[in-house]
Amino acid sequence: MKYVIVGVTSLVLVLAFVIGSNYYKEQQIQKYGFMAADNAELFVRDHSKTLGSDDAKVYLVEFMDPACETCAAFAPFVKQIMDKYPGKIKLVLRYAPFHDGADDFVKILEAAGMQGKYWETLNLMFETQNIWANHHNYQPQRLWDILPGAGVDIEQIKKDMHDPAIAKIIEQDMADVKTLNVQKTPGYFVNGKPLQTFGYRQLYELIQSELNAQYPN
Repeated sequence: MKYVIVGVTSLVLVLAFVIGSNYYKEQQIQKYGFMAADNAELFVRDHSKTLGSDDAKVYLVEFMDPACETCAAFAPFVKQIMDKYPGKIKLVLRYAPFHDGADDFVKILEAAGMQGKYWETLNLMFETQNIWANHHNYQPQRLWDILPGAGVDIEQIKKDMHDPAIAKIIEQDMADVKTLNVQKTPGYFVNGKPLQTFGYRQLYELIQSELNAQYPN
């Protein structure tokens, strides 16, 4: 009888945990969905870089760091999804440079954007990340040798990256990171709904659910 009671108690505790966890996730989704509707600026700022149609009904917001290995790994996957549903998904990039020294790489990327080479530079940074940022072993001197491949003026980037406006962009994004409780990169939100369990399949399913909701036909 004693073992039965212990077993039943354990089962009840497990069920309570599962129910509580699911309830928490649902509350989080509802919370961020509400924030997306009424505080859209937390997800998309005027300075945010975007890719995709302005008519898209599904917004994929990614808090990223150009030196983040997982961000680089997910970039081709996100591109594949966007290519699969042309015109229906808009990618919004935000910054979350959590690691020491990562700010400088965001500044370099933004400075490249001043030359109209934002996406070319980001793609090149991701493709060569193992050379200049392998396992957070940042070696910016190697990056300077690589960046001409994106068609940028290196000396101009070295000047522009110190523009106070770029520092303000990072400051604002990090404030939104705190408000939205983003704790690691990449951090994803789809129409304001956070990716609760991280993974390729989970991200695809979250995007797919919003596509189904926004494009029922």
